[in-house]
Amino acid sequence: MNGFLLVRLGSLGDVVHAIPVAAALRADFPHAQIDWMVDPAYLEFLGLVTCINRRVAVDPRSFHRAPERAQLRETVRALRQMHYDAVIDLQGLLKSALLARSVRGRRTIGFPRRHLREQLARFFYTDTPDPGEAEHVIQKNLALLTPLEVGERQLQFPLETPVSPTVQSVLERYGEGGYALLNPGAAWPNKRWPAPRFGAVAAALKTEFALPSLVTWGPGERERAFEVVESSKGAAELAPPTTVVDLAGIAHGARLMVSGDTGPLHVAGAVGTPLVALFGPTRAERNGPWGLYDVTLSRYEQCDCRYKRRCRRGMACIDDIDVAEVVAATRQRLTVGV
Repeated sequence: MNGFLLVRLGSLGDVVHAIPVAAALRADFPHAQIDWMVDPAYLEFLGLVTCINRRVAVDPRSFHRAPERAQLRETVRALRQMHYDAVIDLQGLLKSALLARSVRGRRTIGFPRRHLREQLARFFYTDTPDPGEAEHVIQKNLALLTPLEVGERQLQFPLETPVSPTVQSVLERYGEGGYALLNPGAAWPNKRWPAPRFGAVAAALKTEFALPSLVTWGPGERERAFEVVESSKGAAELAPPTTVVDLAGIAHGARLMVSGDTGPLHVAGAVGTPLVALFGPTRAERNGPWGLYDVTLSRYEQCDCRYKRRCRRGMACIDDIDVAEVVAATRQRLTVGV
């Protein structure tokens, strides 16, 4: 047994959703080499996954930049020397399929045509198992293990969350389980619930549960996070600057996270944080929380701009979710399954 290579370059949430595939492979093949090809942006986070041997950084943008194409060719040549039993493309794009096939594993496994975002990718696969009626992307990913006869397909996220100085500072201030996380940012404007409403939720959490809130933010999101703090009546504070590793540690210590459909939500789910998730243009059944007691509020059925970055009607469907509904969801999540 020479091992396996997973190809899932990004984004952060999609990388999180692919971790159970690595875990299932490790359960069935405890001594195999399990490697992962990933965008350098997510290399640090993938370092938390304990069941993989090697993380191989491949910038998907290097296809279009001549100086980096030579390095990409060298990386592929080195991977060919591994003689993988299977290369599994969890991305389903033409670019990722080409990368997977170029490694020349004994098998190149990918999704069948109807599950592909770019259907030409199917020509690069030797095996295309059908996920059938599986709805959630995690279950779809696990279905790709069918040709390998992997029997163990539980949703496992073997992550090690180190206590970095940033995480330590938060735990010293609040104590483990002594704070909620509010994540108002998202790459798509269509996925962002209004910042003042997050502030109102923070005020309600403080009043009802004596639970202060910490507002997380990423690049370009600090102003939005500060707006949440300003509208929280003193119930929320701005989180310190965090790496994705810091975020995993802070989420692990939180009593609750409230967030839209974005990478930090899925990181929190992977480390076991109780969740209240707010969905607008994307399907929660496909991308949402998988925890038994987690609560999802969705306006997908009413959405006119499904899977669009921006709303065409002037008011994003996620804005139809009101503060009272979210506060009720936090109450439910904080009192059930704890």
